[in-house]
Amino acid sequence: MPYVRRNADQSISSLHRERTPEAPEFLDDFHPDVQAFVGHAARAPEDFNRLDADFVRVIEDVIDTLIVKNIINITDLPAEAQAKLFARKSFRERVSKSSLRLFESTDFGDVI
Repeated sequence: MPYVRRNADQSISSLHRERTPEAPEFLDDFHPDVQAFVGHAARAPEDFNRLDADFVRVIEDVIDTLIVKNIINITDLPAEAQAKLFARKSFRERVSKSSLRLFESTDFGDVI
């Protein structure tokens, strides 16, 4: 959509719907210069990875809450999901003292 007019430093100074002598250059809506002009910072792949990791944490906490409230049982989940949850929970407990401890250690050792 936008035709752009640039400053002397080559940053965008205005966007236009139509080509004009002052705005001869066409850029895609998602071009980094256009996104920066409208106030959207460029997202690096690491940003999306961080968002995904944060979302996984939310899902894990939702599952923990459902188990604590006896809405679901851990055994309702497939064995692979149980193993992944136990592995993440074990890792989180080692890393953070503030995590929710649903599974206390026993004399029998670690489950997984």
